[in-house]
Amino acid sequence: MRWFGQRESDNVEYGSGGGGFGGKLVGGGIGTLVIAVIVYLLGGNPAAVLNNSQQQPDMQQEAYKKTAAQEDSTDHFIRVILAETEDVWTSVFNDMGKTYQKPTLHVFEGSVSSACGMASSATGPFYCPGDEKVYLDKSFFDELKNRFHAPGDFANAYVIAHEVGHHVQKLLGTEQRYEEMRSHASKTEANRLSVMLELQADFYAGVWAHYMQKTEDVIEPGDVEAALNAANAIGDDRLQKQMQGTVVPDAFTHGTSQQRVYWFKKGYETGDVKQGDTFKGLVD
Repeated sequence: MRWFGQRESDNVEYGSGGGGFGGKLVGGGIGTLVIAVIVYLLGGNPAAVLNNSQQQPDMQQEAYKKTAAQEDSTDHFIRVILAETEDVWTSVFNDMGKTYQKPTLHVFEGSVSSACGMASSATGPFYCPGDEKVYLDKSFFDELKNRFHAPGDFANAYVIAHEVGHHVQKLLGTEQRYEEMRSHASKTEANRLSVMLELQADFYAGVWAHYMQKTEDVIEPGDVEAALNAANAIGDDRLQKQMQGTVVPDAFTHGTSQQRVYWFKKGYETGDVKQGDTFKGLVD
């Protein structure tokens, strides 16, 4: 992926700080799912992993911008990818007659306080609708490479694009409708709705990749395959099989590997936001 020297976003901040409390994080990613599976096997409530603000002290601090001397190549990479999502979604929203409101990407280490509560690095990257921020610990990229065997810049970019996809859902009203439906749903149905939300974020990541391929000279041979490999590596079925040896479909929250790959590819191949209504049903 040819990203070096591209425009960098100004909407990146660092620190353990965040907002007050309210709302629930979405797109918790690999870390959340793995921990939730462990809690489930031990007879606990996996939902507690996603809303653990009552379990940890408030470590809120002031967010800050890094100086040039404090930055490394990953900092530049994150800002470039966020800038590319800004460019793509600004254009797509303009075509829909809408205005794209850019999210902030908050980089933290260890733990962070967001408007959705406290979260740790084990949660993985996530989006908080309450403050419209994407949260990311850079160490997750190492985990994606070493633990889940999905290395590469474009695989890392897919992770950011997926979380930004949740922000797109917030702006289009999908996230609000999802919360309304989930509030009246059974546990199994709530999980099914979560899968639909996550697969749509995968689709939006694919839409982003479509326009990057179409308008920017950054995607190289093998990049899209790297993103598909990442999507395949973090499917619910694959992770459950690794953790417990069996697969429990009713406990899925992000979708199977096949589903995640399918929806990313659909977004990438079509670039048509209208074709990403995952709430009509799930792919077998």
